[in-house]
Amino acid sequence: MEANTSATAEKQYIKNKWKKFVKVLFSRKIVLISFVGVVIFLLAALFAPWLAPHDPNKTNLMASLKKPCAQYLLGTDNSGRDILSRVLYGTRISLIVGVLAVMIACAIGTFFGMVAGFFGGVVDDVINRISEAIRSIPQIVFAMALCAVLGGGIINLSLVLGISNMAIYIRMMRGQVLSIKETDYIMAGKLQGNGNLALMFRHILPNSISPIIVTMTQQVGQTILAEAGLSFLGLGISQPTASWGSIVSDGRNFLLQNPTFSIAPGICIALLVIFLNTLGDGVRDALDPRLRGEI
Repeated sequence: MEANTSATAEKQYIKNKWKKFVKVLFSRKIVLISFVGVVIFLLAALFAPWLAPHDPNKTNLMASLKKPCAQYLLGTDNSGRDILSRVLYGTRISLIVGVLAVMIACAIGTFFGMVAGFFGGVVDDVINRISEAIRSIPQIVFAMALCAVLGGGIINLSLVLGISNMAIYIRMMRGQVLSIKETDYIMAGKLQGNGNLALMFRHILPNSISPIIVTMTQQVGQTILAEAGLSFLGLGISQPTASWGSIVSDGRNFLLQNPTFSIAPGICIALLVIFLNTLGDGVRDALDPRLRGEI
């Protein structure tokens, strides 16, 4: 009976916390608008094969650089490919690379940051020096160097952007571990005979997850922007795969013939990054116990 009561109370507690999170998250209209905007981009990426009016890679030189019309709502590129279709398929690439790169950066950075903060000493010094070396190089320069070695493509680009961003998570997780590892419940876990891995993954990591979630949400937008920059420079997604950055790059020489060639994907990049950054700010506010009225 007591076990059932305890389980019910725990479920109610989780439900109340979730309600408070949602209430604070959407308390500002700008965050709600950003959430709807992100959902629209996600749906566009998911249903691109059904929404795209034409094959994004089908060329038609007879229809080269057509301005927006009934058949081609955003016009065509220099190869006669439908720009709207390519922009819709480009949404997939940007979101896949952005999310995958952030997951790679978070997994690697969180692990090494946790190891550095927990063990300290020489281990901490070595990981810190490597992290500082990565942070000292501008991200786009570091990513360009890695792209030159590994090449383009979705997987390689995600790996490159993940490695170039992992230093952020190393520093954050290390700071979290240093502030948590001397607390009473960690000391109690040690006295109960828990090993180092159990302490790190069962006790320290769950209590450090909030800032990691916030950083991941904000980093997706910045990673998408970095992917667009690399593709613009010809180091990211290669032709004929549709990518917002490569479309902008291809269209910069045809602004007079068909301005939407570059402007349409450029607007998509700007909107998605703004939506994701604003949503990240909302998540940060919602996870802050002071703003939820818990402190």
